[in-house]
Amino acid sequence: MTTVDELIGLPHYRRAAGFPVERGYVWNTCAATENGNPLFWDDAVADEVAGGPIAPPAMLSVWCRPHHWMPGEDPETLALQAHFDLKRHFDLPEAVVTENEMVFHEPVRVGDRITSQQVVRSVSEVKTTKLGTGRFWVIDVEYLNQDDVLAGVETYTFFGYRRQA
Repeated sequence: MTTVDELIGLPHYRRAAGFPVERGYVWNTCAATENGNPLFWDDAVADEVAGGPIAPPAMLSVWCRPHHWMPGEDPETLALQAHFDLKRHFDLPEAVVTENEMVFHEPVRVGDRITSQQVVRSVSEVKTTKLGTGRFWVIDVEYLNQDDVLAGVETYTFFGYRRQA
C-alpha cells in the first residue's frame, strides 16, 4: 500500500469465490438456523416468488469467505485485507468493528459465481476514545455475481487504535 488516499473509493482485492452457490450449503444453513422459509426449501415456492432457487440474503458473505485451505491458494489470504492494511499502515495493533450493515440488491441464485471486492470509503483523523487513540475507517465489501451485477454490499466501520499506557 502506498498511500491511504490511493485506496479510498477504488475496488481492491477482487476475489472470485472458490465454488459456486450450492444448494447443499443453503439447506445446511437453513437447518442450522431452523429457517423454515419455504422459499429456500420448496422449488414451487421459489419459482413463483423468485423465479427459481435463491440463497438466504444473510448468506451473502458465505460465498466469498476463503477456506482454510484450497489447492494453489495463498494461505495468508484474509477476508478483510484492506482493514489489515490500514492497521499496518497506521501502526494500530488493536481494532474493533463499531458498526456493520448489509444492503441487498440482486438475489443470489443457486449456481451463481460470486466475486467480492473491498472499497475503503473513508478514514478519519486521529481520535481518542475510552479504548485508546486511533482512527475510524469504513470499508464496503461489494458482492457481484458472474455477470458483474451487484448482489449486495456489506459495510463495516472499524476503530483501529493503540491502547493508552
